[in-house]
Order: sequence, then C-alpha cells, then structure tokens
Amino acid sequence: MTADPTPRRPVRIGRFRWWHVADVLPIEADLFGVEQWSAAMFWNELANRHHYLVATDGPDGPVLGYAGLAVQPPDEAWVQNIAVRRDAQRRGVGRALLEALLAEADARRVRAVLLEVAVDNAPAQKLYAAYDFEPVGIRRGYYQPTNTDALVMRRARD
Repeated sequence: MTADPTPRRPVRIGRFRWWHVADVLPIEADLFGVEQWSAAMFWNELANRHHYLVATDGPDGPVLGYAGLAVQPPDEAWVQNIAVRRDAQRRGVGRALLEALLAEADARRVRAVLLEVAVDNAPAQKLYAAYDFEPVGIRRGYYQPTNTDALVMRRARD
C-alpha cells in the first residue's frame, strides 16, 4: 500500500461570510438535490445573524463544509444544517463543525439544542448520538419535495 504523497492540511473552522454562499451552493446541489437550499435561504440566515461556520482546507483552501445554528432565546437552539463535501467526508469535518456549534450553544448558555435529520441518514444520526442527541419525535414528510420524514433529535444540558 502506498502512502498518500500529499499531506492533508488541518481543517480550519471560521465564520461563514456572504462570499461563501457561492462556494456552498454546489455542495448543497450535490448532497441535497431537489431539497437544496437556495442562495436566498443562506442570505436570510446571515441577515438574521444566525451563527454560521465554514470548514476550509487550511486558511486559503476551498470550503469543505458548513453548518449553522439558530439560537432561540432564552435557552434553545436549532442546528439549521451541517453539510460536508463528498470528497471531504470521513475526515472529521462534520464532527469539527458540530463541536463548534455546540461550543457556541454552550457559550450562549443554551440548555437544549435540537435538529432534524432525515430518517434514512444513519451516519448523521450516529454522529449526533455520539454527542448526546436523543430522538424525540418524527416530522412526517418534512423534507420536500421528496416527502422524506425527519427525525427530531435533542441534546439537553443541565
């Protein structure tokens, strides 16, 4: 077996800025198809000052993934999305993004973080369970237009 001759640069987590919208749209299209978010949806999230992050391959590298958190005062937050480019999956990018979102929730003294995940997305559910998220319900037909159900998961802190 031959070692990969190109060493991987460390993943860098930073603030999602307006100029990242163009970089994340192809990732959205690839991962979510007809259920992808539009540029306007991302602009709305930024305009509402939700906490959005991007993961890049080093300080000047391409966007590998992104994630968002909407805090609902006084003490609840929703993970809006976590997405990682296919060729960057299984490298800890999603885990790093989730940890950064949870750190922000902790800094804001959020007691409960919730999210929706497709019922057929077992890898994501496994990741969330590793961070103490537990299933609390099902939203029937949540993802449109495919009519896919969403599992609602919750992580509570005392």
